[in-house]
Amino acid sequence: MKPILFLGLTISLAAACGTQPAPPAPVATTVAKPAAAQQPYATLAQMMRAIPFPSSNIIFDTQTEDPGKAATKKPGEATSHGATASFSGVYGGWQAVENNALAIAETANLLLVPGRMCENGRPAPVDREDFRKFAAGLADAGKAAYKAAQSKNLDAMVDVSGTVSDACAACHEVYRDKDDNKDRCIAGKSGK
Repeated sequence: MKPILFLGLTISLAAACGTQPAPPAPVATTVAKPAAAQQPYATLAQMMRAIPFPSSNIIFDTQTEDPGKAATKKPGEATSHGATASFSGVYGGWQAVENNALAIAETANLLLVPGRMCENGRPAPVDREDFRKFAAGLADAGKAAYKAAQSKNLDAMVDVSGTVSDACAACHEVYRDKDDNKDRCIAGKSGK
C-alpha cells in the first residue's frame, strides 16, 4: 500500500505544483463617455415661449393667487378631463411655484447654447458680453424666485415678481423689442 500511497501523493503534489495561480480579477475601470455636445433644438423664441414665459406667469400669478390654497370648482363649472386637469395637482401649489422658479434659472443655461438661432434666422448673440450678463441676471432672478417660493410668503413673491420682470425686460429692451422682427437679436434699443 505504501507504493500506491506514494504514487497518489506524488500525483497530487505534481498537480498542485503544475497549476498556476488564478490570474487576478480584472480591475473594473469606468471609461467616461464624452459629454454630448450641447445643441439647440428650438429657436430662441420657441424656447422662450416654451419655458420662461409660462414659468414666469406662474411666478406673476402669486401676486394675486395663493398657491397654498386648493383650487375650488365653481358650481356649474365643467370638469376638464385633459392631461392638464388630470395632472394639475401632482406638482401643484407652492411646489409648482418652486419648480417654475428653477425653470427660469435653468433657462439661463439654455440661452447660451451655441448655435441657437433667433426666429428671424439670425444667430442668437450668445457670445456677446451683454447677452451673457442678461442670462446671468435671469438665473439670479430665478434663484431669488425659488427662495421666495420656499418661504411661501406672498409679499416676498410680489417683490420677486418685479425682479423676474426686470431681468426679462433688460434683455428684451436690447434684443427683442424692435419695430421690425428682422432686427431682433441685434443689439440696440427698440426701433434703432
